[in-house]
Amino acid sequence: MLNCPNCHSKDIGKIANNQYYCWSCFIEFAVEGDRYITFQVEEDGSLSSLDDLFTEDELRIQQSF
Repeated sequence: MLNCPNCHSKDIGKIANNQYYCWSCFIEFAVEGDRYITFQVEEDGSLSSLDDLFTEDELRIQQSF
């Protein structure tokens, strides 16, 4: 199960294949391989990257077994 890379919430909605939305902090993120790609949804519906706010370790998907 995925957690939000920003707030770590499990309240995640699926938008499309490998694209998700966090209902807790309202960011959109995608999964590419073992890495998150994060976005802020702007007022006009466009997406702005938030990846520069995170370290590489924070963007790496942690596998929980």
